[in-house]
Amino acid sequence: MRTPVITGIGVVSSIAIGREFYWDALSIGKCGIGEITLFDTSGFRGKLGAQVRGFDPDDYFERKDSRRLSRCNMLGVVALREAIQDSGIDLEALDKTRLAVVIGSGSGGLLQGEEFRRRIFQGRKRKPTLLTYFTASSFTDYIGLLTGACGFRSTISTACSSSSTAIGIAGEIVKKGIADVVITGGSESLAETTFAGFNSLRAVDEKACRPFDRDRKGISLGEGAAIYVVETAEHAAKRGKKSYAEIAGYGLSCDAYHVTAPSPDGTGIAHAIHLAMRSSGIEASEVGYINAHGTGTPANDLAETNAIKLAFRERAVQIPVSSTKSMIGHCLGAAGAKEAAAAILPFVRSIIPPTVHYRNPDPDCDLDYVPEPRRKNDISVVLSTSVAFGGNNTALILKRPA
Repeated sequence: MRTPVITGIGVVSSIAIGREFYWDALSIGKCGIGEITLFDTSGFRGKLGAQVRGFDPDDYFERKDSRRLSRCNMLGVVALREAIQDSGIDLEALDKTRLAVVIGSGSGGLLQGEEFRRRIFQGRKRKPTLLTYFTASSFTDYIGLLTGACGFRSTISTACSSSSTAIGIAGEIVKKGIADVVITGGSESLAETTFAGFNSLRAVDEKACRPFDRDRKGISLGEGAAIYVVETAEHAAKRGKKSYAEIAGYGLSCDAYHVTAPSPDGTGIAHAIHLAMRSSGIEASEVGYINAHGTGTPANDLAETNAIKLAFRERAVQIPVSSTKSMIGHCLGAAGAKEAAAAILPFVRSIIPPTVHYRNPDPDCDLDYVPEPRRKNDISVVLSTSVAFGGNNTALILKRPA
């Protein structure tokens, strides 16, 4: 029996850089949504976002690297370094064919691609390095270069469910013996193109997003990274390393309903939850907290509420449900990874992170959305849901380690 566990975590976010600081900020309901300075937002309806502020690449990288790496890669590498250091694993001692990398990604180096295009129209020198790390898979490849990982490698790109799916797959390949150690998670940077796209869909709230609130109007885009080291519980025990959580199982499903909107009845999301519980052997009665996708759009929050009711029936109203996007924004390809780190908070601090900005209950969204942080010591199983464009649904189940 190979049990996949998380033994290293690294986080970069708008509310904190570093795992422990991230948990500190989530615990007090700190909001990282504010003015964006990475690009000009004056022409857009919504102007706010969860930007990682105070991030000076020269504080973390040699100058030659900070000038050629994409912002997405740099945010991810900072999280990667923390995760590896936290795990205490000696990568040099590993069989590199047994070291895998599975990363969720959305826009990749789009921000640098936009600068390349801008230089063309402005008649300025076109720096080819701006496109070196343009693709969605470039961060996965760069991790390979940094760690020497030669085993299973994949980039998952299913929009906003990418990195939660990556974590689920990481657990599966460890469980099946395809790899002994997996680096997984996701990284994403803000970019003008995605910001413009969500604005054109009128899916952006002019204020900081208010998931599940009656007056919610849309999302607040964000950026950052969360990276994990996953290995077997047996391997971790031999090293004397305590784990944060077990990756118990995951489920994937498709709405087959609309390009951008979730199925309103929540059947697709509920199916992913059922599959996750089946793969993990978890009963509905065991789930003690749900970290919801909770974007703050009217469509998502209603569909997700309906899905939780379908999956948990009468227990749905008893399970605390919160959206940490109300603090860290919607980080697209990295959203699931960052929210998995938040979902672990009940295990490490006995705290359920809140849904900040939740003020006015919506009669159609009538679950327990945790307006303030709540301390609970008896949570052993958490569910993290991700709902993406194209009807991509992921449900990830994490367990308190034995």
